[in-house]
Amino acid sequence: MLHLAFKNILFYKGRSVTTAVLTFVSAMLFILFVSMQDGSHKAMLNNSLKIYTGAIEIYHKEYREQGGNEYLIEDVEAITQKLTKIEGIEAFSARYETFGLLSTHENSAATMIAGIVPQKEEQISSIAEALIDGEFLSEESGNCLYMGAGLVQRLSLKLGDEVAFVGGASDNSFAADILKLCGVFATGSFEFDRSSSFVNREYFDTLMLSQNKASYITLKVDDLQNVDAINKKITQALDDAALESLTWKTLMKTMVEAMEVDSIFGYISLALFLVVIFFVIMIYGFINVSSRIKEFGVLKCIGLSNANIFWLLLYEMLILTSFAILLAAPIAGAFCYYYSINPIVIEGIAEMYKDYGILSDEIPLDFSIFTMSWNILLLYMLNFLSIFYPYFYINSFKPIEASRHV
Repeated sequence: MLHLAFKNILFYKGRSVTTAVLTFVSAMLFILFVSMQDGSHKAMLNNSLKIYTGAIEIYHKEYREQGGNEYLIEDVEAITQKLTKIEGIEAFSARYETFGLLSTHENSAATMIAGIVPQKEEQISSIAEALIDGEFLSEESGNCLYMGAGLVQRLSLKLGDEVAFVGGASDNSFAADILKLCGVFATGSFEFDRSSSFVNREYFDTLMLSQNKASYITLKVDDLQNVDAINKKITQALDDAALESLTWKTLMKTMVEAMEVDSIFGYISLALFLVVIFFVIMIYGFINVSSRIKEFGVLKCIGLSNANIFWLLLYEMLILTSFAILLAAPIAGAFCYYYSINPIVIEGIAEMYKDYGILSDEIPLDFSIFTMSWNILLLYMLNFLSIFYPYFYINSFKPIEASRHV
C-alpha cells in the first residue's frame, strides 16, 4: 500500500501539490500565531513581575485586605533565615511601604513611599534599570528620594529639589522629614510611575521606627514554572498561621484573567481558521477521490479490501502531510527562535494598550519545542480526519459499479 501511495502521489501531481501547500501554509501560520500569542503573554507577565511585583510575596494574613501597622510582618530576620534554606529562591527583599503626603511650596501629592534595600532590589526588580535621570539609591543615600517620572511631573520637581514628607510611622505616631530628589525613573507602567517613590531602607527604618519589620517580603524564583512547588516549600518552612505566601497568580489575578480571556478568543479565531483549512483539504480530497472512483473499483475487483483502500488513502495523506510539515516546522521554528531573541517592534503599541499591562513596543515570539509539537500533532489529526468522508463515499459504490464509473 505504501508503494502504491507513492505512485498515486506522483501521478496526481496537481492534487498532491495543492494538499501539500495548504498543509504547509496552515502549519506555518498555526505555529507562528500560537508562538506570538504565548510570547506576548509571557512578555506581559515578565515585564509586570520585573517592575515591582515579585513572583512570590509573603504577607501577614490581614495586610492585603485591611492594611495598617497592626498587620506588619514582625521579626523579618527570622523569616529570611528560613528563606535562605529553600531551593529555587533566587533573591528576596523585605519592603516597608507606607502612604504619605509629599509637598513642595506650590504642589502636593499623596503617594506610596517604600523603604527598600538597594542592592537586593537591583536583583529582584527593574526600578534601578528604569533610571532616566540622576542616580539610583545606595546604602549611603540618606534622605534621597527616587521618584517616578509621572510623580515628578505632578510636583514640578527638578533634581536636587527638596520636598516635605508627612506620614504615619509604624507605631502610629507622626513621621516627617525633608527629602531630596536624587533620581527619577520611568518603568513604562504609567500608573506606577505617577504614584511611587523610594528611599533607602536603612534611613527609612530610622524615620518610621520599622527596624526588623516589613509590609511584605518579595521573592524572585529561578523558574516561574516551578512557582507553586516553591511556594509550597515556603509555606511549610514558615509554619505560621498568621502569615500567607502568595504567588503571582494571586497577586496579579486581573492580569491572569485577562490573558486567559485573550487566549480563549485567540484560540477561537485560530479554530475557525483551522476548520476552514480542514474543509478545504477534505473537499479537495473528495473531488480528487470522485475522479478516481473507477480506479478504486478496479483495485477492489482485483482483491483489495475496504481496509486496504483506507490504508492507501491514509498513507497518501501521511506522506503529503509529513512532507509539508517537515518543510514548515524548521522554517516556522527558525522564525520563532529569531524573534524570541529579537522581538518585533510595533511603535505606539504600549501607549495604545497600557491599560492591559503592555509596557513595551516589543512583541517577542515564544520558542517552545513542546508548543510546536502539539501544533504539529493537531495538524496531523485534522488532515487524517479529512480522509474519512472520501473513504465512506468510495465504499458507497460496489466494486463492479465503481469499475464502470465514468
